[in-house]
Amino acid sequence: MTYPLDKLRAEVAFIAYHLHWSLAEILELPHRERVQWVGQVSNINKAILESER
Repeated sequence: MTYPLDKLRAEVAFIAYHLHWSLAEILELPHRERVQWVGQVSNINKAILESER
């Protein structure tokens, strides 16, 4: 089973944008850990947006 390339690119772009990590650093992460980072950053963003309301 392969991971969809468009989903991988979206995750890489999200992490790179928010955490300023290099492509190599992001791609070295195991899939599960990369998804966890995306989730954590998303939760932080949601909390910030809700606190600004």
